[in-house]
Amino acid sequence: MAAPLVRTIEAVCTGTARPFNGAELSAIAKYPRDERVQVLTSGLAPDEQADRRHHGGPDMAVHLYPLDHHSYWRAQIGAHDLLDQPGAFGSNLAVSGVTEEAVHIGDRFRLGTALVEISQPRKPCWKIEHRFGHKGMVARIVETARCGWYFRVIEAGDVAAGDQLERVSLGDTRWHVARAFHVLHGSGAQPSDLAELAQVPALSAEMRARAAAKSAT
Repeated sequence: MAAPLVRTIEAVCTGTARPFNGAELSAIAKYPRDERVQVLTSGLAPDEQADRRHHGGPDMAVHLYPLDHHSYWRAQIGAHDLLDQPGAFGSNLAVSGVTEEAVHIGDRFRLGTALVEISQPRKPCWKIEHRFGHKGMVARIVETARCGWYFRVIEAGDVAAGDQLERVSLGDTRWHVARAFHVLHGSGAQPSDLAELAQVPALSAEMRARAAAKSAT
């Protein structure tokens, strides 16, 4: 049995799609909200994702990127104004004291009055490097599994800064988020691990299919 995990939500962040790279739009810039925010199966309301093919949807409804990683990035890229902001990596939730090794695929949490479940690690993309103006960040995320994760919403509700993120049940304890990320997105994953991960029911359907396809190659 894992130790109780209860953390205070320091900020709830949302964003809108804005010009990001020429004509391309992105909602990676998330900013704290002062009021209570609805937590729906489609995500926080209001919150936007410009690229609905790769972001958003029921299995990527709410994103958490650990605040603990900001100090790591300061050591890697130096002082950066974005690292003083809770939504620097596109995170909806600013939470300290929890990282990818401490939570598992399928863990359920009470998020304010909502109930959410970890559905998959976040796969990093070029927008992180473009936002920070530093190349090599994606490679470091892949190497270290400082990836963050997504929640699906089991029960809708609402949340505000100062509420609790409390784990109420464990998912698949064989698969903490860091291990799932390394197997899905790292190099040298064993076919047996990929096949096992493909059978984890709480993992998003897209990531189960990715694991199954990689196990067969």
